[in-house]
Amino acid sequence: MPDFTPLWAPLRLGSTELENRVALSPMTRVSATEDGHATEKMAAYYEAYARGGFSLLVTEGIYPDTAYSQGYLFQPGIATEEQAQSWTKVVDRVHAAGARIFAQLMHAGAQAQGNRFVDSSVGPSAVAPKGEQLAFYRGEGPYPVPAEITREQMDKVREGFVRAALHAKEAGFDGVEIHGANGYLIDQFLTHYLNQRTDEYGGSTENRVRFAAEISRAVREAVGPDMTVGIRISQAKVSDNDHRWSGGIEEAKVIFSTLGATGIDFIHTTEYRASAPAFGDSGPSLAALAKQYAGVPVIANGNLDDPEAAAALLRDGTADVVALGKAALANRNWPHRVRNGLPFDELNPGIFAPVADVKDWELELPA
Repeated sequence: MPDFTPLWAPLRLGSTELENRVALSPMTRVSATEDGHATEKMAAYYEAYARGGFSLLVTEGIYPDTAYSQGYLFQPGIATEEQAQSWTKVVDRVHAAGARIFAQLMHAGAQAQGNRFVDSSVGPSAVAPKGEQLAFYRGEGPYPVPAEITREQMDKVREGFVRAALHAKEAGFDGVEIHGANGYLIDQFLTHYLNQRTDEYGGSTENRVRFAAEISRAVREAVGPDMTVGIRISQAKVSDNDHRWSGGIEEAKVIFSTLGATGIDFIHTTEYRASAPAFGDSGPSLAALAKQYAGVPVIANGNLDDPEAAAALLRDGTADVVALGKAALANRNWPHRVRNGLPFDELNPGIFAPVADVKDWELELPA
């Protein structure tokens, strides 16, 4: 019989006590109001996962400021007091169902394709992301060339992350995850072909990770020790799935050791397959490299639908928590099903249509 016991071991992640090691991965859902408020439908959506046995939920990317951070129309924000207040119903229902919840703070940067505050975008350099905007999220055509972000604007971005984290704390969130993955602004700084700066934020890996580290440290210091803080990191991007860090393991060492030294509580890695080698056909995974060099707990995401694969990742020490995305969409009570030996449902593609809106799910879940 398969041994799934690693999935059910409790864990303290920063200041947050988790009942098990299974988390909901952040997924863009664009189901907020036009002005970025969380809705009752979103509260029901997150409550469903909490009732289904996920001990930790990480929200979809939430924009932190009213300038350039919004990436999608109908994306939720936490930039204002009113937006923060709208999240309290989500947090309260998740807590009542027995789970913890982190707010993922996301600045879209050059990958923005819908912003109600401005008609332009910013990036580390005036270089457009590869590929085209996602029609799925109301985008169309190539990404426009962003303006190179100024030092003053970078200060505003940093302040926006801090203010948003404090708003999240006021709303009752247990922690925040800084979105440093998938081609959004912080990841753009990490990416050699998008970051062509000649100042101390461009060039070497040490320089390109500087902005991510500054934001992580600033958020960590602002919210205090009673709130968990982490960062999500990937190589692949929304519009460039095949991207890999050109410096290989040495680059990973610099990135993860720098971020681990900022005082954050965890790193969340996301790859197409969490257990696959990060570089080439052999060698350690990105999660394993984060674990080795950051010195903090690691959440791993990427094709961990199979509970045996998820448990193995925990058993061998590659990760401390596994995060599920599509598998959770197909089975919002995945932990309950695994615990009780119940079969899984297949993923219904209709759950994404038409614009990844949250469906009116019946909450036929264990209490």
